[in-house]
Amino acid sequence: MGNLATPEALIARWEEVCRDPSLQDLPYKIELNAWGKVEMSPASNRHSRLQGIIALALGTQLKDGGILPECSILTSIGIRVPDVGWASSSFLAAYGEITPFMRAPEICVEVISPSNVEAEIEEKKRAYLAAGAEEVWLVSEEGSIRYFGASGEKAKSDFPVVVTLPPPMKGKP
Repeated sequence: MGNLATPEALIARWEEVCRDPSLQDLPYKIELNAWGKVEMSPASNRHSRLQGIIALALGTQLKDGGILPECSILTSIGIRVPDVGWASSSFLAAYGEITPFMRAPEICVEVISPSNVEAEIEEKKRAYLAAGAEEVWLVSEEGSIRYFGASGEKAKSDFPVVVTLPPPMKGKP
């Protein structure tokens, strides 16, 4: 069994991945696991739509900060990329645009895809919280949101934001 990569090795590997022309413009979200191996996840148009709605809500309702779609974060399980993040102005002043962030922004949102397994999402949730996120939002493709903080699940976000997600749309094939 191999050893986990050091934070320094993960950061160096992430820089390689970001520069690799063969990984540019892929229709996948790319992350690194704790060993520095690339993981890719396909996203549906429903997934994309939910990301956009959440990002817009965070950006318009939380004024003292900024939205971070698919920002990279160094975590205990590798470099992970939440679908949407929100960071306060003080977070942005402290961390700027370093890649990856050495700490999670205040809100990390994961839109759960059919390819995700429950254990994977639970592991990401714990990793974002351990990396400093105040809240992790788990969003189902059906449009429900579950909110989590350090003390567990909560009925709603502690941030002054309300997000209403539409049900899935059926279209013509």
